[in-house]
Amino acid sequence: MTLRILIVDDHEVVRLGLRALLDRHPNFTVVDEAGTAREAIQKALLHRPDIVVMDIRMPGRSGIDACRDIVAQLPETRVIMLTSYAEDELLFDAIEAGACGYVLKQIGSDDLIRAIEAVGRGEALLDPSVTRRVLERVREAARKDEAAAFAELTEQELRVLALVAEGKTNREIAQALYLGEGTVRNYVSNILGKLGLTNRAEAAAYAVQHNLKEYLRSRQG
Repeated sequence: MTLRILIVDDHEVVRLGLRALLDRHPNFTVVDEAGTAREAIQKALLHRPDIVVMDIRMPGRSGIDACRDIVAQLPETRVIMLTSYAEDELLFDAIEAGACGYVLKQIGSDDLIRAIEAVGRGEALLDPSVTRRVLERVREAARKDEAAAFAELTEQELRVLALVAEGKTNREIAQALYLGEGTVRNYVSNILGKLGLTNRAEAAAYAVQHNLKEYLRSRQG
């Protein structure tokens, strides 16, 4: 299958170099070039390419802006963002805009070809140098979601909920935490009220769904 490619970069020398490289590949056809975001959108709509290889930084509107418009109007077209620097905010902006690949311009020619082939097969691709930061951002977002899920609960309520999630009875929880059964019942009632739940089964499911064990472990660390 031949992949039809649109090259977008505000530097003509870069466009010529990319075209020379990609035209040598038997399964690539460069359908056109563009030097601005506006031109990229126009030519993408004209040619409906399979792949757009897009520079992030361009005068006027950025490659991220162009990516967002192209993906919205041509959902079958896949965009690979090219950048000189691994900047976290640009990376996440590009992903949110719908880019399927994000690679540094320092990438070797063989690696760039493999990246285009991978995206052409429907895979998502990140330069290895930025993958770690993406994972860190995802983990940080997960930690914030977990914290928000239990923000209204006191330390003791968290401990009670953790034992409820383990299937412990009020008597067993009372023994484990050195509390009276009546006190445990009050804690369970407060937990249900704060979380908007109706019974212990829902509370246990909520604790599992929002990774209460991991949340408590991260607080201890």
